[in-house]
Amino acid sequence: MGVLLQGFFFGPGRVSGVPSPLDGDNTIPFWWDHLAAQAHALAKAGFTAIWLPPPLKGASGSSSSGYDVFDDYDLGAKNQKGTIPTRYGTRELLQRCAGMMRANGIDVYVDLVENQRDGDDGKFNFKYLSAIGGVGSGRFGKGPGDFHPHVPEDPGVFSDQFQFGRDLAPINGVPKDHCGNGLLDAADWLTRALDLQGYRLDNVKGVSTVFVQRLLTHGAMANKFSVAEFADGNIQLIENWANAVQHRSTAFDFPLHFALKNMCNSPDGFDMSSLDHAGLAGVDPQGAVTFVENHDTDRGGVGGPIVRNKILAYAYILTSEGYPCVFYRDYSKDQDCFGLKDSIDPLIKVHEQLALGPTQQRWKDGGVFAFERMGGGHLLVALNKDANSSRAITVQTGFPPNMQLHEYTGHGGTVTTQGNSQVSLVIPKSINGEGFVCYGRPARLNNFSPTVRVTTQEFEGAADLDIKTAVENERVQVSRLFVDSDTQLHVRISFDGSQWTALTSILLEISTPQGGNLITKKLVQTDSNGSSIQVRTTSKGFYTIFVTSTNTPAGNKAPVFKVAASYTAPQVL
Repeated sequence: MGVLLQGFFFGPGRVSGVPSPLDGDNTIPFWWDHLAAQAHALAKAGFTAIWLPPPLKGASGSSSSGYDVFDDYDLGAKNQKGTIPTRYGTRELLQRCAGMMRANGIDVYVDLVENQRDGDDGKFNFKYLSAIGGVGSGRFGKGPGDFHPHVPEDPGVFSDQFQFGRDLAPINGVPKDHCGNGLLDAADWLTRALDLQGYRLDNVKGVSTVFVQRLLTHGAMANKFSVAEFADGNIQLIENWANAVQHRSTAFDFPLHFALKNMCNSPDGFDMSSLDHAGLAGVDPQGAVTFVENHDTDRGGVGGPIVRNKILAYAYILTSEGYPCVFYRDYSKDQDCFGLKDSIDPLIKVHEQLALGPTQQRWKDGGVFAFERMGGGHLLVALNKDANSSRAITVQTGFPPNMQLHEYTGHGGTVTTQGNSQVSLVIPKSINGEGFVCYGRPARLNNFSPTVRVTTQEFEGAADLDIKTAVENERVQVSRLFVDSDTQLHVRISFDGSQWTALTSILLEISTPQGGNLITKKLVQTDSNGSSIQVRTTSKGFYTIFVTSTNTPAGNKAPVFKVAASYTAPQVL
């Protein structure tokens, strides 16, 4: 199924998100660059997807973690709320990060905040800058009718107990469909701009399930992966939500998280037998994204963090059913992180190459839980919570008789099944949570080799967005793309050719990283529905796309346009 990395954290004492040069230290890279620099290493470690934080400009500007979304069309390109870049960087750096993740075969998910907006004028009015800086002329401005309590609560809202901003009303907002269609169009634009493969849906308790269904079947979002934050320990409530959205989205397994937190923080009082088919993954493994920690729990929210023995919890989620998510702060060796990479990496290999099929419980008591994954060549896992003593157990297995089994984490020696396929093994003391073993048929687990993928990112030149239209006689920069050397760059442009004369044209140019001209194409009215340039790159770096219009008619002086660029980013910076 793959392994997901939550690609951000909030450091100790920091409520505004990751480290950023916007705090005053220019030696700190923007987060988008920090992740891009790690893309190849993450792929080689076995991560198959990354969850990025909310990428839109927040109401608190440079200190925004992204959850106080202000403008649905500002990825760090407009001078709003006191900053052009978001805390994480500019739109250009975000595009580069996403492209490099794809070049390493990693799917890119972003955090979608569909419950609230922040940063209004105090009267529920939201006005945004245009591409040329016009105040109030940016796309998808909002008014009181787009929010509760000015209109009735939307149908299918599970709870509005926690308000994190102005409460959006995509179903009951007035004028009808202004809010709902505006949110759908914005998410579609975001998906195409970054070439996304999925989403994390923030605080779905407060979002209409009717709207969630529309969102995940609309435009570019259709058939994409989704995982929802339904922060609750009640499995039945999460299942009720999943049923309400017709299982279009998976959900984070908070019930399992709470169990794992108790196991790690308070092992003396925890019954290991309760891990048998625990949590949402125990009843709906295909609908569960399992996790040990996230940015909220880590800083004290939703019940607080796991403070000891954390690797034991990772041993469970990376060998059991469900789609596991690793928290950046737990994994990374960055400053203020916990540096569990060396212990987690072998478990990722086990997950991806051995942990297959349904689960069969093989041993359970108050101190030990053992289970076997029955798919593929089988995998036998045993976990011991006791830090003071090891445990010796004999269990039935699905392995053939008299088969030698290898332990894949370095926590145990080779064992051999008996004539009845039972096996005796020793689980080590759980010192710092290291009380686990993973046994399988002897094999060399393969190193991960990143699969290069092309990315296609789209750019729109429109007065109410963040890229200018094709202003007459002005060389308008569309985008800079970070492209690998000696690869194919394919650019397709369409534009509004209405009222054009035989003298009207658009010049499409692509320049090299060194500033020279790579290719130029003159476009006329008959090209308006779509024209393409395909060229091979000469070196690694930023290639810049420009458009210049000439002799545009009075009724269409600055034509709108769309550009789709397909390219392969470098695997390393």
